[in-house]
Parts: sequence; C-alpha cells; structure tokens
Amino acid sequence: MKASASQLRAAIDRADNGVRLYLLYGPDDAGAREWAMRLGRRLGTGVERIDLEGAQLRADPARLATEAASMSLFGEPRYILVSNTGEESNEAVALLLAAEQAANPVVVIAPSAKATSKLVKAALAAPTAMAHACYQPVGEEANALASTIAAEHGLRATGRVAARLVGLSGGDRAILTREIEKLALYLDAAPDRPKALDDGAIDAVGADLGEGDIAAAIDAAVEGRPEALGDALARLSESGTSPIPVMRATVRRLMTLAELSADVAAGASVNDTIERHNIFFREKASMAKALRLSSPKRLSDAIDHLRRAERSLMAAATAGPVLADAAMIDIARAARRG
Repeated sequence: MKASASQLRAAIDRADNGVRLYLLYGPDDAGAREWAMRLGRRLGTGVERIDLEGAQLRADPARLATEAASMSLFGEPRYILVSNTGEESNEAVALLLAAEQAANPVVVIAPSAKATSKLVKAALAAPTAMAHACYQPVGEEANALASTIAAEHGLRATGRVAARLVGLSGGDRAILTREIEKLALYLDAAPDRPKALDDGAIDAVGADLGEGDIAAAIDAAVEGRPEALGDALARLSESGTSPIPVMRATVRRLMTLAELSADVAAGASVNDTIERHNIFFREKASMAKALRLSSPKRLSDAIDHLRRAERSLMAAATAGPVLADAAMIDIARAARRG
C-alpha cells in the first residue's frame, strides 16, 4: 500500500506485525535511513539488524525471505535493512511478499527507484507492504517536520525556532533528529516533561555543532565574499562537518531570498520586506545585503548550481567535498559580480 508519512510513522511506532516490507524510495536517502533507525529503536534494546545490499540479493534472491523468516539465536528482535538497491531486488522482494511467513520486518531503501518501477508497484499492490516516497522536505513542510520531531522528544518549538532547526541541519532529517536529541538532553525534556525550545538553548548547544561556521559560510556565499567563504569552509572541513548540510542550508537561504526578491521587484523596500517576512534577527543584515546584490535570475541559477553539485557529490568516484567547496565559491563570486 501507499503510505503517507503519518501512516508510516504509526505503523513503525506500533511495530505492526502485519507489515513485512517497508519500501522507502526516492532521493532522500538520509530521510529513509532515519525511518529505518526509528524502526530499530521501536523494536527495543538488543535489536539485531541484518544488513544486505542489492548486489547480494541479485546473486541470491531467496536470501531476503530466508532472513525475514529466521529467528535470532537468543530470541532477540531483529530486522533486515537493504541498502543501495533498485530493480535488481525485484525477485527478492517478490519472494518475500509471497512467503508463508516473515517474522522479521524488512526495510528496503531504493533511492533511485521511481513510482513507475516494478519494485514500487509490487509494494503498492501488496497488503503486507508499505511504500513511501522520500523527498527532502522544504519550506513549511520542513518546519512542520522539525516541530513534530521536537514534540516527540518533549520539546515545544515555535515556527521560527523550527525554521532555525531546519537551517541548522540543512534539511537533513537524520541530522535534524540528532540535533533535537541533543537539545532535549540539554533541557532535560521528554514527552512526560515537555520544555519550551528557544534560541538560547540552540545557541548553547549550537556552539558545539559548528553552527557559527555554517552560518558564516552561508552569509559569505550569499553576500559575495569568496575569501571569507574559503576560510569558513576550511574550518568546517577541519571540524569534520559534512558539506551536504552546508549546501542544503545555503539553498534554503537562496530560496528565501528568491521569495523576498519577488517582493522587492514588486516595489517593496528591502527593510520592509525583511521585517514582513519575520527573518531570524541574526540573519537580517546578511539577508538585506544579499537582497541588494541579488536578481531573481541569479538566485535561480545559484539554486540550480548547488543542487547539481549535490547530486554530483552523491555519485560514486567523485571529488567529494572539493565539488561542494567549488560550487559554494562559484555562488559567492557570482554574487560579488552582481
């Protein structure tokens, strides 16, 4: 069956025995993995995870059904996680869905699978399967996701605070969840003892998360300061920060700028536009400067450039972070040219 995020969440949280296959397809691999981790947590302590890949199932299609039917040595809960797969798992999934029993749930992550693929169609048609399309949330959807995850950890996050969390994580569901977990621990929050989440807590925890350097990199990119951007990227690299959240957070800033730029193009002043859109106070000066440098076309080109760079970064055998740094520098240089 086709599952919405709320249906998927409900099935995972109750560890629904009637669901033997969770098929998570679409480009948000990080989000799909977070769903898989959620299932592991719900199955309890001592859970055993069996990791498989598409190439293994192509060579031995019966293995998936066998693992799903097998009991662990000491009776601990277990589940199977299949990564890096697509149509090569069709036969394995068909055998799993046709099996007489499957005591252990299976999560299949298929980032390249399309809604029209045989793999997805098989899951949609099966009463014992859930198929969910994973796309990186954006805009209000991303803010709502942050608020939902925060509430699950006993944190009350307003719209503006939720938006800041999304920006901090670059829209990456897994990173967002980890940061919220740290904030809940810092505030001693839990569902039975909820706490309000404010900028003070994020400032305190964010100091250890490289938030300052991420913000500095984004500001330098949109303001057209490639030299300052190079310094910020170097610090992020030294701290081991992945370039993906930085690029995604920059895209979010550019998308916000594009929305504001439309108001300015319609005749509104930069300052009035900044105030009307309730921009986070620490970003106001940078946003105002970037708006004065920006044109709708440049912003659109910058967003497309970073998205192409991210897709290239995720491909095999690439220059990795070098591609990300080069794309960010390109954005800053274009902004400086105006």
